[in-house]
Amino acid sequence: MTDPVVEETVSGHARLERNVTLLGAVALVTVAIGGVVEIAPLFWIDNTIEEVDGMRPYTPLEQAGRDIYVREGCYTCHSQMIRPFRDEVERYGHYSLAAESMYDHPFQWGSKRTGPDLARVGGRYSDEWHVQHLQNPQSVVPQSIMPQYGFLSETSLHVPDAEEMLRTLQIVGVPYSEEDLANAEQDLVAQADPDVPAGDLEERYPGAQVRDFDGDPDRLTEMDALVAYLQMLGTLVDVNSAAAQEELATETGR
Repeated sequence: MTDPVVEETVSGHARLERNVTLLGAVALVTVAIGGVVEIAPLFWIDNTIEEVDGMRPYTPLEQAGRDIYVREGCYTCHSQMIRPFRDEVERYGHYSLAAESMYDHPFQWGSKRTGPDLARVGGRYSDEWHVQHLQNPQSVVPQSIMPQYGFLSETSLHVPDAEEMLRTLQIVGVPYSEEDLANAEQDLVAQADPDVPAGDLEERYPGAQVRDFDGDPDRLTEMDALVAYLQMLGTLVDVNSAAAQEELATETGR
């Protein structure tokens, strides 16, 4: 004997599925409710990314190096996002935190890895290794199919207006101070030139590495900028402490 409740439910579904207008209206209402549930909370929170200690904006030299990295298409073969899988963590280091990309415009995530992930490459190799690898990748990794970028050592770094570069990023939310903007040109040169006073650069940019990066202290080159950027990646945040903070915030609903 058929249950009347079940029979009524089946009959209701049949009517809904046969009536295109009614089905569309119900689907619209369902999607609208789901959208409100997902989007509305964003209007009552200050930030969707939990800030972590140590994270800071790029120095002018690091930003210039990052622009070269993007210009040369390095992101097409190297991701900067370590996923929380055992094989990736054991090879590349602690999984990436959202806050580590908070000042990236655009971010360098992805999963296309013709070459290794670079999220934590900073400090893993010497400056000399990076220079040699960029000039002739096969000399340090024989099986590499990476093209040669030796011209970076021969090309003087040209940033038309370092202050405006930072000001543009400030407009989209990167917290550069007016002091950072005023000192942008000097900071750009001083980070890679031992003969130029660095002033308080290391105080305004904690963890900034100040030295000649390309092995030629007489010139500021694109190689200096790119190596400065690579040597910074993954070095700013104590990831174990930050991950604990992030998990605690998630558990407490903050």
